[in-house]
Amino acid sequence: MDRIRRFLDEAWSELKKVSWPTREQTRNLTVLVFVVSFAVGIYITVLDVVFAQAVRLFSGAS
Repeated sequence: MDRIRRFLDEAWSELKKVSWPTREQTRNLTVLVFVVSFAVGIYITVLDVVFAQAVRLFSGAS
């Protein structure tokens, strides 16, 4: 039981040292993640369509 208590005390002590982001930083980074994810999704979709058309063209299927 002492080991668990010591672990929790040390974990809490380390959490107090963490530099937490502000609400504005969190919001900005969240928006950035959504925008980059959307852009990558569009990029992959365009490449998928291009390659699908190329395969269809070269395989002779319509």
